[in-house]
Amino acid sequence: MIHAAYGRIQPLVRHTPLLSSPFLDEIAGRKVLVKPECLQHTGSFKFRGAYSALSAMDEATRARGVIAFSSGNHAQGVALAAQILGTSSVIIMPADAPALKIDNTKALGAEVVLYDRATEDRDAIGARLGAARGLTLIKPFDEPLVIAGQASVGLELAAQCEVESAEVLVPCGGGGLTSGVALALSQARPGWRVRPVEPEGFDDATRSLQSGKREENTRRDGSICDAIITPSVGEITFPILQKHCAAGIVVSENEALKAMALAFKRLKIVVEPGGAVALAAALFHGRQLSDDTVIAVVSGGNVDEEMFIRALKTG
Repeated sequence: MIHAAYGRIQPLVRHTPLLSSPFLDEIAGRKVLVKPECLQHTGSFKFRGAYSALSAMDEATRARGVIAFSSGNHAQGVALAAQILGTSSVIIMPADAPALKIDNTKALGAEVVLYDRATEDRDAIGARLGAARGLTLIKPFDEPLVIAGQASVGLELAAQCEVESAEVLVPCGGGGLTSGVALALSQARPGWRVRPVEPEGFDDATRSLQSGKREENTRRDGSICDAIITPSVGEITFPILQKHCAAGIVVSENEALKAMALAFKRLKIVVEPGGAVALAAALFHGRQLSDDTVIAVVSGGNVDEEMFIRALKTG
């Protein structure tokens, strides 16, 4: 399924490079390679999974339109994939999502429905609209075709770097990207270790791997890392994480902001807080790392101007 998905999306996705900087290596005390999915279409890896799912649908189903819920990156990925494939999209987004993400989703032709993530149930909203309009739900992470699309990040990494041993750090919300990368690398680079990275207060994947069962976050909002805030890892993604991932790493919001500033200064890329957590782990959590080479996936770069200025001031 992974290679079939890559075959469908390969002509359209940007094959993002591996970046490096001696300045970052010095901070980390090891070789740091960065996979900048902030340079992907719509500014995040989410286009990979969205196009994988929509392109696999039969034409009659796809023509009725699709619906998705997202804080912004999956929203834009689905909106663009729907636009390319000539269908409509309805995106349910939290009202406190960054304005840039809401505006970009609308600009890609999607109908945006806002909700209060602290008091309203996005699943219920989506179920109601989907049933009323005959729309197909494209889940943000707990969907095999989406996971297969995200796995293309891992396939590219395996082709770009041939070291025998490395730790691959991946920002983790619901686990779609992390599980996809882990699945791909389990075959292509079995000597590499994939590790989920999360912000403090929203470390459900790390706790779930420790306890052996799916743990939930007690909070649903209140983090600058909005792109990777979910109630818990998915029912489909968690067993994959259990089988193919090493222990998670948790970083502070301030560390994510510092990583954003360093990514801009040393790599010349713009990163959003949630997309920067893996780089933050590579730079500031060296004691939890054991390999001489660490690969950090930067998952997205859709950041409002005010937040980016805040990040630059930390650096």
